[in-house]
Amino acid sequence: MADALLAADENEQIVVTRNCWACGWSEERSVSIDSIETTEGEAHAIERATLIDDIMSEATEIDNLAMLEDALAEVRHLRRLETAVSGSADDADDE
Repeated sequence: MADALLAADENEQIVVTRNCWACGWSEERSVSIDSIETTEGEAHAIERATLIDDIMSEATEIDNLAMLEDALAEVRHLRRLETAVSGSADDADDE
């Protein structure tokens, strides 16, 4: 439940359902997010989480499997380049 609340955006509604499998009772409640205030947390971590959410939202909208495979290949390529560049900088520091 906490993950759903923390991942929600402003003006979003979250529906919570409780059920009793023994007697058949059920209850449904809605929570509306009017505003979001972040009182603690590292700005970098918050920005990173927001970007990851945006990336995931975009990726889930893509139906073309080849496009998803290309996107994954590009991300992996960029990560390898980043690792190679940071590795070169580390090697230069060691000399």
